[in-house]
Amino acid sequence: MAIDYRITLDDQHEFHYRIQLERGYDERATAEAPRWTRLEHQQCSNCPLSRDQFSHCPAALDLQRVIEDFRGLAAVHKAQVWIRTREREYSKLVGLDEGLRSLLGLIMATSACPVLARLKPMAQQHLPFASNQEFVLRSISLYLARQYFNMREGRHVDWELRGLVRLFQQLQLVNQAFWQRIHETCSADANLKAFLAFFSMATSLTYSLETQLQKIRPLVMSAGEELDSD
Repeated sequence: MAIDYRITLDDQHEFHYRIQLERGYDERATAEAPRWTRLEHQQCSNCPLSRDQFSHCPAALDLQRVIEDFRGLAAVHKAQVWIRTREREYSKLVGLDEGLRSLLGLIMATSACPVLARLKPMAQQHLPFASNQEFVLRSISLYLARQYFNMREGRHVDWELRGLVRLFQQLQLVNQAFWQRIHETCSADANLKAFLAFFSMATSLTYSLETQLQKIRPLVMSAGEELDSD
């Protein structure tokens, strides 16, 4: 399965990307990869990868083409962004940073990074241009669906969402390190603003889960009383 992105700035600047959702670490891509993609460069404090086996950060390797394409471009640029998933197509005129946020998030969540890979279920149901509320609702819904299957299959169940908070705490460590990793190569451009928006959405579930739950409560409680199970 693959998701196609086309980002058009003007008649002379159109960029195409085809993101394979199932892919591994591409050793061939390390040959001419820039220094900021090396695993040891601002390596995440919770990174489980060994430098003996991985010379480069899998997520950084996957991102390098997009980062290079948009280096130096301001976030205020307008872009026509078209996306095709297996089920449907999307098209929207947005600020360049918003289009990049969706693309960069998809690439990171489907990389061979073991920590970011926890977001792959969301990537497989990719929703471009998602609002923070949509991101929170989808994250919690998928996590609770997993707990339901854990219950049915006799595994530990976490209805209190403690594991979800721990997951996003781990992602926050990745976000902090990744920000340092790319900051030197993306100087005040759309890439940086896009990363900042992506990181901010993930942070909301780490520091204010209860607040986020109260925001989405009206969405899921507006259907009235539960049906009698009898």
